[in-house]
Amino acid sequence: MPATSAASAASAPPILVKPYPASVEKPQTLPRSVTHASSARHDEPFQSHLSRHQLARARASGGDTARLLQDIPGVSLYGAGGVSSLPVIQGLADDRLRTQVDGMDLVAACPNHMNPALSYIDPSNVGSVKVYAGISPVSSGGDSIGGSIQIEAAAPEFAAEGAPALRKGTLSSFYRSSGLSRGANASATLATHAWNMAFTDARSQQSNYRAAAGFKPVAAGSEAGRLIPADEVGSSAYRTSNQELRLAWRQDQHLVQLSFARQKVGFEGFPNQRMDMTDNRSTQSNLRYTGQFDWGQLKARLWQQEVKHAMDMGPDRYFYGFGMPMLTEATTRGMQLQTEVDVNDLHMLRMGVERQTYVLYDWWPPVGGSMGPNAFWNVDNGQRIRDGAYAEWQADWSPQWSMLSGARVDRIVTDADKVQGYDNGLGAIWGKDAADFNASSRHRKDELLDLAMTLRYQPHLSAGYELGVARKAHAPNLYQRYAWSTQPMAALMNNFMGDGNGYIGNLSLRPEVARKLALTGAWQDGEDGTWQLKVTLHASHVDDFIDAKRCDFGQCSSANVSAVESFVLLQYTNVPARLYGMDLSGRKRLLMSETAGELNGWFVLSHVRGRNLASGDDLYNIMPDNIRLALEHKVGGFTASLELLAVAAKRRVSKVRNEITTPGYGLAHLRASYEWRHARLDLGLENVFNRLYFPPLGGAYLGQGRSMTSAGIPWGTAVPGPGRSINISLSLWL
Repeated sequence: MPATSAASAASAPPILVKPYPASVEKPQTLPRSVTHASSARHDEPFQSHLSRHQLARARASGGDTARLLQDIPGVSLYGAGGVSSLPVIQGLADDRLRTQVDGMDLVAACPNHMNPALSYIDPSNVGSVKVYAGISPVSSGGDSIGGSIQIEAAAPEFAAEGAPALRKGTLSSFYRSSGLSRGANASATLATHAWNMAFTDARSQQSNYRAAAGFKPVAAGSEAGRLIPADEVGSSAYRTSNQELRLAWRQDQHLVQLSFARQKVGFEGFPNQRMDMTDNRSTQSNLRYTGQFDWGQLKARLWQQEVKHAMDMGPDRYFYGFGMPMLTEATTRGMQLQTEVDVNDLHMLRMGVERQTYVLYDWWPPVGGSMGPNAFWNVDNGQRIRDGAYAEWQADWSPQWSMLSGARVDRIVTDADKVQGYDNGLGAIWGKDAADFNASSRHRKDELLDLAMTLRYQPHLSAGYELGVARKAHAPNLYQRYAWSTQPMAALMNNFMGDGNGYIGNLSLRPEVARKLALTGAWQDGEDGTWQLKVTLHASHVDDFIDAKRCDFGQCSSANVSAVESFVLLQYTNVPARLYGMDLSGRKRLLMSETAGELNGWFVLSHVRGRNLASGDDLYNIMPDNIRLALEHKVGGFTASLELLAVAAKRRVSKVRNEITTPGYGLAHLRASYEWRHARLDLGLENVFNRLYFPPLGGAYLGQGRSMTSAGIPWGTAVPGPGRSINISLSLWL
């Protein structure tokens, strides 16, 4: 695809990628330090990335790493806690995406997915972002049908040979008036020519944010944990801290890296869930090796994460005179080995093997009454083991034509031990469901096959085209299979959709199999690149898509099947589904002057539809049509922008879930930054006109009141977005 200049990439979303043929890039030689990172032959098809300027601008908006992705074409976000938004790619989200943090496939260890992969890295630590929209290479995919997200910390830096030791540090902080959100982070690096040691510490917190005038709390007074002021969004506060130590050693063409990370989330409210996260502790270790040889490259990685997670009702929810703790412990281990063999100057063979083991314990301590005297075991010794192998061929036939094709197989084995309710002697409440589950065979083995081929044609520098076809597969997660209770309160605690409903697992679920087609065309104004335009058309037909059906067995009432305008109980089920859409993005240089600087305009437009082909129902949480436009002026170190966001009303909703509709809205944001050699200052005014709006993927508002029962909070209110916010961020490089 046509090249994008550094100046252009710094001021607009990624549009185009590098031209063919592509040679291996030589590392830049710096007078004092060298950044050691593996080189790539070229950007892969259907890949987007963020520039340094985009990352810096996005970091100034707060502590949620997922929000770094919101300007990438095809990407939107599910609402969740303040640092736990879930990315969506072309209508597919959560476990349907392969999300890697420093190469680690981290798994949410919570029945509400309160601790997704991207919540384990602070935005200040992110060095690079890659997104494969829809069709990802088999080496970057596996056990996913929606695409891949790869977040990496900055590559280690080393002192130049013969130079003194390298000493660097950074200090930064941010403040948002919405919710009094604030945070600070610091890093320090000490490096010689062969060794690097770096430490980072990042902390952030937020009180409940305020929506614009007009939002009315749905529950207040004596039934709430505390009285919620008007316009305040209950259960939206958080406080979190992340620390990481990184060690690296290099010799010749070999690099070894070892990192240790720790996270503590003291509290994180979830306005679209019935519980809050009252504690989350994670420890990670990550050992990796990269070696360059005459024949190509070898990469190896071993990693582990341990998570201890707790949920309960936060201060904005109704208390019954006792807490209702729900605890989760999980251990995830991974191994990856990959080789890249340079067959010749035009062809490269990539092969790899992977293994991931995930062990989950999810139990709820007794609290008295019918919820005792035993602990409730939601998932006991749940296991999900994935083994994968792939081979991928990269061919650059000519300056105009290239192809990337590959095949992958994954075997996924899941199992779980027998469970118990709070009191199995109460057969009508806990005992019968537990007995039925325990009498069932719980061992499952899924064989997944992925095939992907992308063809790229660039007739000249001003135009490029990509065609991608793929077969992708994804196996159910542990909660989709093993959440067993039809008791309403227990089912309501198993929900990572944010819709307020209760979910029951299904031991008969089959893996999702998606057949995908994508076509991209990209054009620009020759080498100058004064204007760029990119359009991607995509379509997916999914067999055995994991959707939901109304529960009509066990303790589910007959009224549950036909209920409207209320929260309901659902069971996961396989259906055929279809998704299709278009992503359109572009930029144009409007002014270029030595005195006045550079003025650019850019936009990103997304259109996606999804339908359950068995029932004709719309799929859940499909983003309505939306467009983001901006004017950005840059002169010297100063950059200023005006951004406009327009989102259509959400009228196509999942009827089986009684999904809430949302009205259309438009928002305006003002941003400015100034960058010196050793400092950067960012200022912003978001939601300039203080409009009340409801993000279409924000979910149902459950942030206060009697959240533990399906009728305790009125149905029909969506979670509102923040009102006007003044933002400021300052970064210093020492």
